[in-house]
Amino acid sequence: MMHSSRRKPVLYFKEENRSRVFFGILSRKCSIFKLFCVCVAIGFASLLWLQLSCSGEVPRRGVEDGTLPRQPCPPERQASATDDPSWGPHKLALLIPFRERFEELMVFVPYMHSFLNKLKVRHKIFVINQVDHYRFNRASLINAGFLESGNDTDYIAMHDVDLLPLNEDLDYGFPDQGPFHIASPELHPLYHYKTYVGGILLLTKQHYQMCNGMSNRFWGWGREDDEFYRRLKAAGLQLFRPTGITTGYKTFRHLHDPAWRKRDQKRVASQKQEQFKVDREGGLSKLRYSVDSKREVTISGAPCTLINILLDCDLNETPWCLLS
Repeated sequence: MMHSSRRKPVLYFKEENRSRVFFGILSRKCSIFKLFCVCVAIGFASLLWLQLSCSGEVPRRGVEDGTLPRQPCPPERQASATDDPSWGPHKLALLIPFRERFEELMVFVPYMHSFLNKLKVRHKIFVINQVDHYRFNRASLINAGFLESGNDTDYIAMHDVDLLPLNEDLDYGFPDQGPFHIASPELHPLYHYKTYVGGILLLTKQHYQMCNGMSNRFWGWGREDDEFYRRLKAAGLQLFRPTGITTGYKTFRHLHDPAWRKRDQKRVASQKQEQFKVDREGGLSKLRYSVDSKREVTISGAPCTLINILLDCDLNETPWCLLS
């Protein structure tokens, strides 16, 4: 009896330990399960936020007013020109005169690639990057982009990097009748005068050559578009613009923030007088440049060709290409 009574506490102690171990394991399993559920919930919420922000349902501060660019969503796989013959025979060279505006470029390239695919416009995007020490020359960069765009494209778009089309009724197709000004004064969010041809302008390569391209005399920001309007008229080309677009000044999103990125609007030497003259001799035929490098890159899955351009300047002809 003494022996039996001594064993009872030992048996009770083992059973108690087993219960504690069992409930401890069960508690840990519950904690792991709860942690798993929390992780799943966080992951689902993150995916939902990404989807809403990509689709535009969730506004982000600074994007709607154009001060900060919206980060592009990963591009969806869309039918290519090789998959669908309805894309047509023409191919667009989208020329982007560029210098240092990388935030806008990161938004522009994937957005435009997706936008043109939706319109079934065969295209190739060229980023014409000025890497010399002279002032920015948009017109000369477009001339260089035209010459470097290759023989597999038959029309061009002179396209600002800070202007995104929002209306899919805009026509980026082949402008066989004449130059087609997509960013017309009735639609552009900033510029509304009748002779404005900047922002986004489509031309066949033949028509661009008829104008001898753009003038190379415009260093700094502005006025090269106004001079090109005169070239279009001198070449006998009729200018066309969109019709039936009802979105007005909300047809485009303008990404440029003037408070953050100042434009070079200085007029030095005789530039102030020269900027209103027609350049009857300069253009494609007198462009002086060299290609520093050329490579194929992708931005958020969208392909583009990056061409680093070194422009040359004759200081006797245009001394304002440098700022003293």
